[in-house]
This record gives sequence, C-alpha cells and structure tokens, in this order.
Amino acid sequence: MPENAPVPLNRIERVLTVWIATIVGLSILAIVITIIGNASGAEMASGIWPALVLVGYIGLPIAFVLILVFLVVTTVRRRRLARDGER
Repeated sequence: MPENAPVPLNRIERVLTVWIATIVGLSILAIVITIIGNASGAEMASGIWPALVLVGYIGLPIAFVLILVFLVVTTVRRRRLARDGER
C-alpha cells in the first residue's frame, strides 16, 4: 500500500463522525440558547431550561469521549491495513 494512499472510512467511523458532529452541534446550540435565555431574564429553574443546561454540560464531554473512540478505531484499522499490505 503506498504511503500517501487515501484510506476510506468504514461504517463505524462514519457513524461516529455523525454522532460527534451532532452532539457538538446540539451542545453548542443549547449553550447559546441558555446564554440568550439567561440574558433576557427568563426563569431558568422551570420549563425546558434545566434540560438545555444539562445538554450543554454533558454533551461536549460525551463528544470528546467519542472523538477518542474514533481515533482508536481509526488507528487500529489503519494498522491492520498496513500489516495486511506488507504480506
């Protein structure tokens, strides 16, 4: 296998990529909406506000863990491809 040959993503990597992008996007959106709601003087203790705050708090750490999983899966697959290419 040539050194600079592109390696296509497999299904697991594509799913992880979509999950990461979705979770990061929703978390950032929740944080922005919470900031806007707090600045406008909304009652943050009731309604949907506690759920938005929770999404903002836990979404980005979950995305970080998924990024680490993605890196491990990608590294293992590339090593297997390189090992099989040497034979």
